[in-house]
Amino acid sequence: MLVDLTRRVLEDGKAEAIVTVELAGKSTVADAFVIASGQSQRQIDALTERLIQNVKDTPWSVQGVEGRPGSDWVLIDLGDVIVHLFRPETRTLYNLEKMWSVDLPAEDVATAV
Repeated sequence: MLVDLTRRVLEDGKAEAIVTVELAGKSTVADAFVIASGQSQRQIDALTERLIQNVKDTPWSVQGVEGRPGSDWVLIDLGDVIVHLFRPETRTLYNLEKMWSVDLPAEDVATAV
């Protein structure tokens, strides 16, 4: 499954606070969001590249990438799954999890205070 591949690649790249937001029945944009944090723009760029390379070897494809290079928020459109990679402070600011009724991971809540 694409969500599982995405999560595995992000975990292998040391992404933090990985959250999956199921969108089935809530939106026609995608089936799921995968949201994760990277500690630096360099790590976010590396996670983005790692994900793009891993998806190339599958039946799925990268539909688009926004926010590269050197951004605090990168969006990777994989069709059925949309990946959001944030710096922690940017993630707390936009808080997509709250918008979709999912709690922020505990480590991100601690940085928001």
